[in-house]
Amino acid sequence: MAEYDLAIIGAGIAGASLAAEIAPHARVLLLEGEDAPGYHTTGRSAAFWEECYGGPELVPLSRASEAFLREGGFLSPRGALYIGRAEDAGKLDAFAARFADSGARFDRLATGAARDYVPTLLSDWCEAIWQPHCADIDVAALHQHYLKAAKKAGAQLEVRAQVQSLEQSGEGWLIRCADGREWRAAAIANAAGAWADTLAEMAGARALGIQPLQRTMLQLSVEPPLPRDGPLTLDISGRFYFKPEGGGSLWLSPHDETPVPPVDAAPEELAVAQAIDRFGGVVDGEIRRVERTWAGLRSFAPDRKPVYGWDPRLPGFFWFAGQGGFGIQTAPAAARLASQLFLERPRDAMTQALDEQSFSPARFG
Repeated sequence: MAEYDLAIIGAGIAGASLAAEIAPHARVLLLEGEDAPGYHTTGRSAAFWEECYGGPELVPLSRASEAFLREGGFLSPRGALYIGRAEDAGKLDAFAARFADSGARFDRLATGAARDYVPTLLSDWCEAIWQPHCADIDVAALHQHYLKAAKKAGAQLEVRAQVQSLEQSGEGWLIRCADGREWRAAAIANAAGAWADTLAEMAGARALGIQPLQRTMLQLSVEPPLPRDGPLTLDISGRFYFKPEGGGSLWLSPHDETPVPPVDAAPEELAVAQAIDRFGGVVDGEIRRVERTWAGLRSFAPDRKPVYGWDPRLPGFFWFAGQGGFGIQTAPAAARLASQLFLERPRDAMTQALDEQSFSPARFG
């Protein structure tokens, strides 16, 4: 007989949120390969909620998660500014047209108005879109909220649980770890992030082509400093974004997406140099020092939409993966929807507007 109804593999924000939603209704085991949950992508997030992030298809998930995040105190005001040069005006217009019917909230600014939000912006960055509802996410608090809720509901967390094999056994699964520990569960949930395809193949499922992409981040000290409450500023051409962090520091990324195998990501010197070079052409100021650098993995399915639901070919194998860089800002609605699919429960106010078929693994044939 299975010891658990569900074993969730991966205890980052995806696995933790799913465990919190399902544990009140089922026996849940949450397995984490590292010494503590959130070591990889969750612990390295740029930490913002930006409703256009991920494209129009993801806006419903982000908007559905907003009330939970705001009412829970996990968001703080920031605002987002998409910027471009005069020759990029068409790109900004195309962006506005692309998101016009998505439900995202933004304003096309008058030429030159971007400097009202970023005073040291060089004058040739004169075209902009303002998104007032963008906010910082307290990622650590959100992750801990879900881990605590899962534990309170009875979920069992096991760390240093490097899964070595998954075998179908009777009507469920036998899970073996590298250190010899074993568990039995009626179903497996794949919340393994960058390792999602690896885990699927271990279980005997077909890999879906979920690709980890490395993203580089820098923390810089700049002079003059940008206002602490200044906006998240993004290049409409996708070559950089930055946001001030106070004390004269800011976070900067070259917006890189380098395909890599699932690894413990580390920043590449070339990406760091590109970020610094690009920033120097945007803001009138001096980079005094690079305070730290890091990198994380963002894992996407081929169509860049997340994957939620039962595998169409392998009974007892549930996908909760491919959540790219938007997994934290969509976590509340994503976990709620996935739990409803797993438990065969009806939709609620948070999930009623979501199209589950667009996220189903069955869409890959």
